[in-house]
Amino acid sequence: MALGAAAVAALAGTVIGVAVAGMPSGRGATTGTAASGQPGAGQAGAGQAGADRQVGRGQASQGQAGQGHAGQGNGQANSGQASQGQTGQGHAGQSQAGQSQAGQGQGQAGGHQGSSGTAATGQLRTSCRNVAHIGDSTSVDLISAAMVPQASQRLAARYRDVGVSHVRIDASGGRSIVEELPGQQNGFTVASDWRAQGYRGCWVFALGTNDAANVAAGSTVGLTARIDRMMAVAHGQPVLWVNTRTELTSGAWAEANEKAWDAALTSALARYPNLRIFNWSAVARPAWFLSDGIHYNSAGCAARAKAIADALARAFPLHGRSKGRVVL
Repeated sequence: MALGAAAVAALAGTVIGVAVAGMPSGRGATTGTAASGQPGAGQAGAGQAGADRQVGRGQASQGQAGQGHAGQGNGQANSGQASQGQTGQGHAGQSQAGQSQAGQGQGQAGGHQGSSGTAATGQLRTSCRNVAHIGDSTSVDLISAAMVPQASQRLAARYRDVGVSHVRIDASGGRSIVEELPGQQNGFTVASDWRAQGYRGCWVFALGTNDAANVAAGSTVGLTARIDRMMAVAHGQPVLWVNTRTELTSGAWAEANEKAWDAALTSALARYPNLRIFNWSAVARPAWFLSDGIHYNSAGCAARAKAIADALARAFPLHGRSKGRVVL
């Protein structure tokens, strides 16, 4: 049963007239600086607290994220310093931990090529030279030194490993395509701004975990409409969309709701010939999940970063054509 507006507002606030489900994380985005923690209005019984790890004071150009780490629950952070959250306090403000690397890039990204995406050496390679990655907290962790200590295993390095020359990443805890937490831009706004600034190239959308939850909690903006908004921004350029998975059996973030999102993505393939889906749901291992059933431990984050980059090379390879519209 969908949550009422009052209950949803109690979880994480109501923004731009659309109910926001209790966001599972308070991790932030692009500038590499932490904002002041802003506790929410409290937590309703159905809210999923998640692992509110605050990552602050990241070095954006190098993808260095800070060490603020609040562990499980509703952590509250200021300037990357994580304090112990108190039950029922809601969600912390948006710590900034993203990574914006490499400006506009040079040239157009390659498109729908490559049966295996491998060069003569057998290494996976993509035709995408410019990549814009937009994600939620499950992407924040992929550029975090706290979660992925070795820089060579973080997301930007993995993209470079498959031949990407210029990458920009904007990841924000609790992000969806439609709803916004205080001080946050939703995924559609980030993509629209980059497009208006002249970005041309491949897109990676690692969004949907919170969108599925928000729709389950009563949002009037459905799954298909959310996907269509992001695809409209791409203007026919190559898009790899990372599908979703949780280990939860109940609540807004239940795996049943994530499966509905993944099904909506699969249906979108018929409308968008430029769309490929990375079937992360089929790849993710239970042992990679934290106890909240949503986020990943260090091993899972390292595996996810490599898997996304490799999937890009399989979806839009350097030579030939992809084997299918859904890649592993």
